[in-house]
Amino acid sequence: MKIAAGIPAFNEEKNVGSMIVELLKFVDIVIVCNDGSNDNTGMIAKKMGAIVVNHERNLGYGAGIKSLFLKARELGVDVLVTLDADGQHRPEDVLTVLEPIKKHETDIVIGSRFLDQNQQQIPSYRKAGIKIITKLANTTLDKTITDSQSGFRAYNSNVLSEIIPLEHGMGVSNEILIKANKKGFTISEVPIVVSYDGDTSTHNAVSHGASVIFSTLKVISIENPLKLYGIPGCIFLAIGLFFTVLTIQ
Repeated sequence: MKIAAGIPAFNEEKNVGSMIVELLKFVDIVIVCNDGSNDNTGMIAKKMGAIVVNHERNLGYGAGIKSLFLKARELGVDVLVTLDADGQHRPEDVLTVLEPIKKHETDIVIGSRFLDQNQQQIPSYRKAGIKIITKLANTTLDKTITDSQSGFRAYNSNVLSEIIPLEHGMGVSNEILIKANKKGFTISEVPIVVSYDGDTSTHNAVSHGASVIFSTLKVISIENPLKLYGIPGCIFLAIGLFFTVLTIQ
């Protein structure tokens, strides 16, 4: 089984090299999408043994995931594991995320931050936002999940061959799940450990959350338009709860 790790990276010269070294202990190939970085991310990644896909300018997280999917297909990998370059994800957890696919139990595995005690490390405003966005995704999925926004995932070759992400932003995470569910692919979760750097700014979290919600609604309107009839009330309630949580921080 040919296994690749895929890392979307923007200005991650401090972390990407060590991530590649550690990942190569668990996978056959590391693919890095250098998303228009203006530092040495691409050069370091190549030097450390990764296959590098370069974007001439910063296109966004979703565009990075799309490039990783396409490169993995080109290389004929059996499983692609995606994870972040910022050090939040532990390379050794690749084995945990891979296991259900290697056993042919599922098509997609999500490394969830909410299946273990490590969820206590997640800032409360992040936790609230993730749960709201995940609840929105769950309105379209056959199986309820706990963390639709985790970037630590594994996809088998069938998923890679049939799904091409189109969202350029963070909404790509829900887009992939919605499209996969519609095509009949199975989705599972396993617990992972994450590490946050202590940044507690809520500004980016609010704009990120709003962007993902609107992106998800757009995808639902295309893939499952009938689902939208029951969603508006839930959305307004979710947004209200989200901003309530932010207010009491």
